Amino acid sequence: MLNIVLVEPEIPQNTGNIARTCAATNSVLHLVGPLGFSLEDKYLKRAGLDYWHLVDIRYYENYAEFEEKNPGADKYFLTTKAKKCYADVTYGPNSYLVFGKETAGLPTKLLQANWERCVRIPMSDEARSLNLSNSVAIVVYEALRQLKFEGLKVIGPSKA
Repeated sequence: MLNIVLVEPEIPQNTGNIARTCAATNSVLHLVGPLGFSLEDKYLKRAGLDYWHLVDIRYYENYAEFEEKNPGADKYFLTTKAKKCYADVTYGPNSYLVFGKETAGLPTKLLQANWERCVRIPMSDEARSLNLSNSVAIVVYEALRQLKFEGLKVIGPSKA
């Protein structure tokens, strides 16, 4: 199962959308504080629809606590600053995809300490970044494709 790590997310609707993606893909959602919203936020709940009971959510006060509780995790850090493309990495079934907050991304010190594990989503020079929930979906589905969508229903019903 994949792990989606959001470090200090700020926009509840993005986190709600990501929770829904986690529910649909059997991925674990790790929320690393401080969060920019309350977990009771109506926009967070609305974006996640009625999928909340399907999501394995784990909370951490800060990144140090996340590291302490997930030692040796197979982590990939998503950043627009990376030289390596997200599709050029081989993901494992227990990979952790680490994303930063919407306005600033991941802290520079964290990126520098893990530079060889940093990857990016290709985009136009004129664009600063993609929406966080879209970025998560792009990378999650690449990792799942590599893992042959194990545990997911790949073929739909034979009739519409």
